[in-house]
Amino acid sequence: EELPRQETRRTIMGQKLIIAGRLILGAIFIFAAWSKLHAPWIEFAGGLNAFEILPESALEPVARTLPWFELFLGMALISGIWQRWFTLMASLLLAFFFTVMVRSYAIGLKIDSGCFGPGDALGPKTLARDFSMLALAVAVTIGSFRGSSGPAPEAEPVTA
Repeated sequence: EELPRQETRRTIMGQKLIIAGRLILGAIFIFAAWSKLHAPWIEFAGGLNAFEILPESALEPVARTLPWFELFLGMALISGIWQRWFTLMASLLLAFFFTVMVRSYAIGLKIDSGCFGPGDALGPKTLARDFSMLALAVAVTIGSFRGSSGPAPEAEPVTA
């Protein structure tokens, strides 16, 4: 009797941690979106251009749509809808952002990270912060896929 009770407590604690992580990630994405949306898109496009990875023709579409996607992703994470898939999407997006930031730092670009608007210089602190967000997203994604958010298992037949 004690073992199932411990497993139940562990499962409940795990579910609470996943919810907390999802809410934190959602808030981060919403704040990141807000910090970009309240400034002119051209400012964000300039920040994107500094990373030297996008062709000039892609700067405007990315600068105009990425903040809205981040807002949508943040709201989806907070709502919990399709949790597995939206946490996976957040992990992949943060992995891409982190990779671009590490590359830019490694080649010596002196630029803003762009994560939370202008004035967020790329350096060891921003890399540590973004790695922490990525680690949280990966942990929440793994927990979401391992958790019980799939279909309920079939009941075993009762034998008399």
